[in-house]
Amino acid sequence: MTGQPLLKVQGVETYYGNIRALAGIDVEVHRGEIVSLIGANGAGKSTLMMTICGSPQARTGSVIFDGQDITRLPTHEIARLRIAQSPEGRRIFPRMTVMENLQMGAGLDNLKYFSQDVEKVFAMFPRLKERQTQRGGTLSGGEQQMLSIGRALMARPKLLLLDEPSLGLAPLIVKGIFEAIKKLNKEEGLTVFLVEQNAFAALRLSDRAYVMVNGKVTMSGSGMELLANPEVRAAYLEGGRH
Repeated sequence: MTGQPLLKVQGVETYYGNIRALAGIDVEVHRGEIVSLIGANGAGKSTLMMTICGSPQARTGSVIFDGQDITRLPTHEIARLRIAQSPEGRRIFPRMTVMENLQMGAGLDNLKYFSQDVEKVFAMFPRLKERQTQRGGTLSGGEQQMLSIGRALMARPKLLLLDEPSLGLAPLIVKGIFEAIKKLNKEEGLTVFLVEQNAFAALRLSDRAYVMVNGKVTMSGSGMELLANPEVRAAYLEGGRH
């Protein structure tokens, strides 16, 4: 890849107390790419996502976003730079309606675009339009995931972090969500960094990908290269295509 990466994680170590969760991570995401991070449960994938967002902060190494060192910035300041996250477990506001959840995602700077942005989210996920007055907690798992992604998109992100968007969802719903991500990337040029246990779906979607094992990146390459890699196939793809 040429040019300055939009996101550059260099030599990052993150700890929970005395336990090292990330052991010197190097990852790059360039503008307009979909990059995925695959690995087993407990490999440190979600910790990396949270470290990029400043909670927890990296103990050593650096996180550079759009040319700025954000390693020591608090989470709310990182969000203002237009990094938006759809976290693992969705974490929508269950007592708020769909529309209120979307309002929570919109940054104060973006309120003039609010109606336009809501329409975009509804065009992508028509189910949310039908449910806009319904409380988040009463939605199905798939609808909650759509809402979590929609809420992140309301921030007009330069970089969208997606943490396990397919977790616990039926294959048909997963297919729809991955198609929506691909469409956003192709039509809007949105840069996406995706953590995903469904390695087959993630690698097919991605320009490039990294494999993480026990807090370290052990392999990287294009999505197609890793799909064809015998080690990756044995570790992550032999369970079948989800």
